[in-house]
Amino acid sequence: MKKNILVIPGDGIGPEVTTWGKAALEKIAEIFNHEFIFDEALMGHAAIEVTGEPLPDETLEKARKSDAILFGAIGHAKYDNDPSLKVRPEQGLLKIRKELGLFANLRPILLFDELLQASSIKPEILRGTDILFFRELTGDVYFGEKTRSEDRNTASDLMIYHRYEVERIAHKAYQAAQQRSKRLCSVDKANVLESSRLWRETVQEIAKQYPDVETEHMFIDNAAMQLIKNPKKFDVVLTANLFGDILTDEASQIAGSMGMLASASVGESTGFFEPIHGSAHDITGKDLANPLASILSAALMLEIGFGLKEEAKLLVDTIDEVLKDGFRTNDIADENTNRFKVLGTAEMGKLVLKYLSQKLTTTPQL
Repeated sequence: MKKNILVIPGDGIGPEVTTWGKAALEKIAEIFNHEFIFDEALMGHAAIEVTGEPLPDETLEKARKSDAILFGAIGHAKYDNDPSLKVRPEQGLLKIRKELGLFANLRPILLFDELLQASSIKPEILRGTDILFFRELTGDVYFGEKTRSEDRNTASDLMIYHRYEVERIAHKAYQAAQQRSKRLCSVDKANVLESSRLWRETVQEIAKQYPDVETEHMFIDNAAMQLIKNPKKFDVVLTANLFGDILTDEASQIAGSMGMLASASVGESTGFFEPIHGSAHDITGKDLANPLASILSAALMLEIGFGLKEEAKLLVDTIDEVLKDGFRTNDIADENTNRFKVLGTAEMGKLVLKYLSQKLTTTPQL
């Protein structure tokens, strides 16, 4: 298989972790005799510093021509501390989602048994959890009209959805549920918000087309509580942009760390694969970032973007082996971790590649 992959490292720890996501893809290509051709582009604060724009035209053009995008993170404390700045890194991320039609964000909560102790939730509550979130990505308050009064004392963000936006992601979520345990939970706030009432009405109509899937509707506040109280209750979760953003970050505690969660943003063409963690400028350049989420994002690219399920499984299984052998980055270490097995970003990345290299002699080439 021959594929063109665009790497957008972004800001903060983005370049540190995408180095290892890319390296894992290169090793998989070597093992399975694929040809992955890589290019690189700027986005976010890094792009603003060079071009004045968070998403330069050159980056967007490269993105359109690629088969998949491996992304790092965007953001900088400069913008967090000055809300008045008009040009912001996040604008680049929102624009590329819109321009590429990336309306569905898939976030699997992949739980490695070896990391049960790394979470603040009791292991007996966590064990057996397997959740797949479908977060709508191009509607809601992030894309609705925004206003600010002349005296700067009043502001508003329009929470807006069109029926077709709910329909298209609902179909994807139901199709996934059919391949899993045939259970789907749709999360909204239909008791208060009109946009959520449209959401629930639409999901109820779509549900009729999937009679083999059991559908549950849940308010966002209850879902946030149940996610911590009884995460095994959930299988496929379908929700809007804002609610999905919050719930999936909350769910990082199930996996033990944001540094362990990958995501895929998909539409009808090019897929966008990224860790859910942010730019983490407080640890940038300190060799502390966990590269495993980027490597797991590469696994999602292989499976969802390219249909290479065997290759994706090999990558996930390799990470599982590394964890079983006791190796950790600082964010997933616990009191039982041998201090000699707490690795930095580069050491962990190299170790995963070393374990993968051992597969060269045991995995048949295609």
